[in-house]
Amino acid sequence: MTPKANLFPARGSNGRAVNRRGFLAGTAVLAAGAVVLRSPDRSTAVAPAAGAKTYRAAVIGHTGRGDYGHGLDVVWADVHGVELVAVADADPQGLAAAAKRLKVSKAYPDYRRMLDEVKPDLVSIATRWVDQHHDMLLAAVERGVRGVYMEKPLCRTLAEADAMIAACQKHNVKAAIAFQTRYSPKLPVIAELIRSGKIGQPMEFRARGKEDSRGGAEDLWVLGPHLMNLIELFGGKPLWCFGSVCEKGRPIRREDVKPGSEGASLLAGDEVHAMYRLASGAAAYFDSVRNAGGGPRFALWICGSKGIIEVTTNYLPQVFLLPDASWSVPRGKNKKWLAVTSAGLDKPEPIKDGTPHRGNVEAVQDLIASIEKDRKPLAGITDARTTLEMIVAVFESQRLGRPATFPLQNRNDPLAML
Repeated sequence: MTPKANLFPARGSNGRAVNRRGFLAGTAVLAAGAVVLRSPDRSTAVAPAAGAKTYRAAVIGHTGRGDYGHGLDVVWADVHGVELVAVADADPQGLAAAAKRLKVSKAYPDYRRMLDEVKPDLVSIATRWVDQHHDMLLAAVERGVRGVYMEKPLCRTLAEADAMIAACQKHNVKAAIAFQTRYSPKLPVIAELIRSGKIGQPMEFRARGKEDSRGGAEDLWVLGPHLMNLIELFGGKPLWCFGSVCEKGRPIRREDVKPGSEGASLLAGDEVHAMYRLASGAAAYFDSVRNAGGGPRFALWICGSKGIIEVTTNYLPQVFLLPDASWSVPRGKNKKWLAVTSAGLDKPEPIKDGTPHRGNVEAVQDLIASIEKDRKPLAGITDARTTLEMIVAVFESQRLGRPATFPLQNRNDPLAML
């Protein structure tokens, strides 16, 4: 199949060649100059000023169905100006354990009842499984919560995502997603390296999943969101996606489709390959093959005309820059990979606490700031929808047999339509 020419522009979306200046104008973090909320020493979250309002927080988890993923329940203990008052869990034993762990006296088997009686200002939707995210967020938003911090992926379908965003906008609720890398103090440094021309004109973004037993479609769904979010941040909004999804070396068929693990949407495919055209004019790629041993490759590479930046994930990710157009050390003669820290290029890392917990604290502090300043969180729910759309587009392109353009017209599960 030969793609239509207008879906594969050889130049930028405006028809002109894309140089570095044009690239920067098309990206989110570089054009807007994202600022991460932190104290002057860049090591701890900013505490509220004296007399600042105390927020009341609650946690929603579900033992056995997503549990309490990645510390979204315990984060509140170290967030200034917040009192954790209640927890909800439909599993009796899990509820008792959570109440003890979180040191709260109010424990509910029904999160709706908790929201009605406790009336918290802030809520963690901590369950990792996505099948309940839509209902949990809508219940919180409709009951007067002001801010929500929740696990990724956002939800199962774009229709669910649209409804969640509409509810947040209607009630002016801020929702932040646990894309911890978005809160990293290294991201502004990466942005400045690109802005200053250290890697020349950014040409392409390459991403791979962990490629373990979840490789392929599940890898794309569960771990792909972290990388897709960074691609959008540095490369701009996606314009189209051309995806290929295979099972045992052939294109997926209806009989390959099964319910996804961890409450995900329908899944199929042990091999996924996707290409995107970004608003900046650059191309982006995501690939994952089951059991290909790619765990150490789980990262994003930003490839430019003069060099390449490698970025892993988490609050204090490993980041390196190779200032050579060959993108290869052997061919780069005397060039070597240079570490990128929050202090700059090839400088010692001043931050000692790079734990996921610190990332959660930074994220929640930013969520509170977004409420008080009536602005978008650094990793907000609309970003999470774009990330979800980049994932769904791979399956939609496979179903259509051609590139899928953004925004996707089909807001339901493409695999249900095979």
